Amino acid sequence: MRCGQFAAVAPVRQFTNCRILRGGTLLREDLWVRGGRILDPEKLFFEERRMADEQRDCGGHILAPGFIDVQMNGVHLEGPFISREKRGAHPEAYLRSFEANAFHDVLATYGSLDNVRIVTLAPELDRSLEVIQALTAQGICVSLGHSVADLGAAEVAVQNGATFITHLFNAMLPFHHRDPGIVGLLTSDQLPPGHCIFYGMIADGIHTNPAALRIAHRAHPQGLVLVTDAVPALGLGNGRHTLGQQEVEVDGLIAHIAGTKTLCGSIAPMDVCIRHFLQATGCSVESALEAASLHPAQLLGLEKTKGNLDFGADADFVVLDDSLHVQATYISGELVWQAEEAGP
Repeated sequence: MRCGQFAAVAPVRQFTNCRILRGGTLLREDLWVRGGRILDPEKLFFEERRMADEQRDCGGHILAPGFIDVQMNGVHLEGPFISREKRGAHPEAYLRSFEANAFHDVLATYGSLDNVRIVTLAPELDRSLEVIQALTAQGICVSLGHSVADLGAAEVAVQNGATFITHLFNAMLPFHHRDPGIVGLLTSDQLPPGHCIFYGMIADGIHTNPAALRIAHRAHPQGLVLVTDAVPALGLGNGRHTLGQQEVEVDGLIAHIAGTKTLCGSIAPMDVCIRHFLQATGCSVESALEAASLHPAQLLGLEKTKGNLDFGADADFVVLDDSLHVQATYISGELVWQAEEAGP
């Protein structure tokens, strides 16, 4: 059966009594879904003469595009081609530099680049530019991070294809008025015309001071991507857990390498980061939600189907109350998680 035939016979669901995040605005409209995609209700009615097979009352809640987290420890390849001085929680013994055949070093380290979407590296490493070019040619996003690069080196990296900054302010040189380092990319005038640099921010209340969140957001709001930098201990509670070959000690919302004060990722889920970001910056609810959905989709080149609730997009969305706590999660229009005593 062809996809079009499947869509024609699949049931139509109408989500009512909701506010939909669409085009940067919360609209009081219904959301229509069929075959895992979002429908244009006018076409459905006037061209197919169809009505909904099922209605779901959303209780006045917000429907926002599904969150896209581009930095969870283990998905996003972060290292080992990074600075020793800014390695953070990465074990020094495993760090690598690029040798004569730099891209071969990458392949030998990772084994395969199949299904890889983002690689973080330090642009000041020798032969990093040829690696950036090779990764970009394969459709892989190159992110700059765990680095002591100055602004000039960062700008050259972007001119050669880098598009992202790994957890801005963390594991990089601090801002200096004579050389702002990687942070300076947010307002650089040396980027390719029309090029938007995206940057990740860990808004967990631990990694980044609220003032730093405000500075970054006001300097370059279009490029801000909320990330969790989550470790496997997320959701497991206080105590000791594993991260690769290391032990992690969790206390509240803080995760340290056991026995040290070195932060090793975060255990705050995305909705916590969204709420903290909203409170810290005073931005709109729409902007906070887009930083966790539309912006990462744009970074990954997926904005035609992900990160929005436009007609034809994938029906991946979250249901949130007014305080931005997630009440339900839908993938391809199907309910996959629901909070206790929550609807729809």
